[in-house]
Formats: sequence, structure tokens, C-alpha cells
Amino acid sequence: MEYLTWGRGAKSLLFVQGGPGSDVPQGVLRGRFRWEFAAYREAGYAIWMVTRRRNMPASHTIADMADDYAPLIAEEFGGRVDLVVAESFGGMIGQYLAARHPQSFGHIAMVVTAAELSAWGKDVDNRMAAAVAAGDPDRAGTVLAEYLLPGPRTRWLRELLGPVVGRRVLGSSGCPAADVLMEARAGLAFDARAALPFIRPPVLLLRGGRDAFFPRVVAEETARLIPDCTLIVYERWGHLRAGSSRRVPRDVLAFVRAR
Repeated sequence: MEYLTWGRGAKSLLFVQGGPGSDVPQGVLRGRFRWEFAAYREAGYAIWMVTRRRNMPASHTIADMADDYAPLIAEEFGGRVDLVVAESFGGMIGQYLAARHPQSFGHIAMVVTAAELSAWGKDVDNRMAAAVAAGDPDRAGTVLAEYLLPGPRTRWLRELLGPVVGRRVLGSSGCPAADVLMEARAGLAFDARAALPFIRPPVLLLRGGRDAFFPRVVAEETARLIPDCTLIVYERWGHLRAGSSRRVPRDVLAFVRAR
């Protein structure tokens, strides 16, 4: 598991990033996270972005990935982090972390995630992972552009931007292609509904009202199944816009103060 840190605060924040595939961000992506995490640093947190295990077994599930983070917290953070912020695919992991290892954190926020991916989300993640595994960053970038520009009317623009996106965002990735593909397959099988009622700590769930990866009905069901869950919806925003908003750290910090 590789990591990147920001800040030197006394409180610890573990950030579990999206996927499929996890990496230590470089270049533009690193700048994006530095900008997004500024509010956490100002609130006194040292932020740790930790990737998933490298070279995971083909049979690894999202629940297994949650189990990988628990010994990391035990060994490197003295058994507990103050705050977990788990985003998108990372939020899928966060659901199992909260159900199976509630003692490992003080508070948890799950951002742009829910108990199951939409059919479109499963399809686009699987196509992107297959392109990465095939060593085709141009095609992977074209699929990644679909996250921002879905639908047939913008296909021409995705084809135009895809090679640039793929080489800038995915070309320097240090995540093994086999792990990207394995995570995509784990996402196809992911359904956390049975685990959610076992989550005892309070949970903050944040989503965009136009999130195509995790439909509103599934997010609302997720919130109902978690015994103590606060759901906040950013009505006009989709998956990426909601996840990257500065409203997220503001709402997360307000939740921590209130609870």
C-alpha cells in the first residue's frame, strides 16, 4: 500500500480514493487534491491518502479491501484514525470498513457512493479497466471522458479528448493493470446491503443529485439501511462535480463537530 500525505496537524484523516485502480496522484491530480483538502489541513488534520494493496489476489472482494485497511490503521496509526473520508469506489470500501471495523476510526464520511453501482456505472468502469489492462491509454481515456460527458451526443468529443485524457491522467499510473481489472470485477459483484444494518457509528453520506454511478433510489436505500446516517444531496451536481466540491470538506467538518 503506497501513500501520500498533506499537512502536519495533530488529528489524522485517512482518505480512501476512488477507482477502479488506486494510485499516488501526480501532476494535475495532485494539485486537485491539495486544493480540495485545504479545509481539512486548516482544521488541524494530517491527511493520508493510502492506496489499495498492490498485486491483490484475483478473488479479492471489496470487503477484503476494507480488511486490508484495518491492520494498516492498527499498525501505522495506533489502532485508530480520527476521520475516514471514503470517496466513490473508496466509499464502497468504507461501507465494509464501518461495518466490520468500527473501532478503527472516530468519524466516517462516505462521498458519492452507495450500496450498489448502477448498470451504466458497472459497464463504464469495466470498459475502462479492460482498456487499461490491455495497455491502451487512448481508449481508457476515451472511456474516462464518458464519466464527464455521457451519452451518444458527446461521443465525438470523447473520441477527440480521450487520448489526451488517457495519457495525462492514466499514462503515469503506478497501479498494476491487473489490480485495476480486479477492482472493476469486484465492483460488478459489489452489493453492500446486507452489511449496512451492522454499521453502528454515525455515517455522513454525501451525493450529487445527478450522479449516474449511484442512482438516487439506491443512495436513499443506503441511508435507510444504515442505523445512524445523515444524507446530504447536492441536487444539481453529478458524480465528479459533487465529489470534487469544496462543500464536501465543509459538510464533513460540520458533521464531525456536531457529532
